[in-house]
Amino acid sequence: MDGLTAPFPAQRAPAKQRLAPQRTLKAAIGCVGVGVHSGRRVSLTLRPADAGTGVMFRRTDLGLDLPARFDRVIDTRLCTVLGLPGEPTARLGTVEHLMAAFAGCGIDNVVAEIDGPELPIVDGSAAPLVFLIDCAGTVEQDAPRREIEILRTVRVAEGEAFAELRPGGPGFRMAMSIDFRAAAIGQQALALRLTPDSFRHEIADSRTFTDAADIEHLRKAGLARGGSLANAVVVDAARVLNPGGLRRPDEFVRHKLLDAVGDLALAGAPLRGRFVAHRSGHTLNNRLLRALFADASAWRFAGDAAPALSAAA
Repeated sequence: MDGLTAPFPAQRAPAKQRLAPQRTLKAAIGCVGVGVHSGRRVSLTLRPADAGTGVMFRRTDLGLDLPARFDRVIDTRLCTVLGLPGEPTARLGTVEHLMAAFAGCGIDNVVAEIDGPELPIVDGSAAPLVFLIDCAGTVEQDAPRREIEILRTVRVAEGEAFAELRPGGPGFRMAMSIDFRAAAIGQQALALRLTPDSFRHEIADSRTFTDAADIEHLRKAGLARGGSLANAVVVDAARVLNPGGLRRPDEFVRHKLLDAVGDLALAGAPLRGRFVAHRSGHTLNNRLLRALFADASAWRFAGDAAPALSAAA
């Protein structure tokens, strides 16, 4: 509980409609792994949480709770980092893949305990995290799920890159296009309606990637210390260096869409509308949420009237 002012302005109540129930885990479950940037071995435990809790990250080594929320993002270099401004150790990196797994599996309330500064990268995708959630099982809770309905288009851009949230009826549709100089990646595009089924079968197993030419620079900057061909796709011009090759020919754009699912899950509730982006990454994804919630006319809670999401969650 941090007592901050809620970042969400009061919204008018839309017409009543049936809302799906919130969900949490049936049981606690955990894993160990290595942080892709820190290179540290860390332990992750997922625990059930009460309705209305949302997603809470707990640094057990620091006794620190960090709500999974867009306004707690303090860094977006190559990953999404939550933290407290001005406190260098009060941070948690690479949250996007786990956030994507929660969103894709329909998990509303969970406490994720971690004993280090970064979540484990596992195989570079969200598939092992979906497996953890499946092993724990899920259960419905006696509270309705809130959804954030997009009422008008919100756009952020930087050069040729842009990201938009648009009105779009029920559900959430996503479209992403990318354009990389490496011939192994090039131009790719993908559009889908985000559902538990499409998440599992279309994007969950898509791995993070990098260009071999960038690895030395990243490591000099203190990044990618835990990266390897076991947890990232590495390309060199037209070649994919991983012995097993790609999981899909367009694995790169699928992973960028996976990242967007995780970054947008920091809205605090599922989005209803459309996401359209070109060359977007963690920075633009976070700027997009900040722009959305800065404009009270651009969104509302769908379904029954609900209180504003609490920043003290």
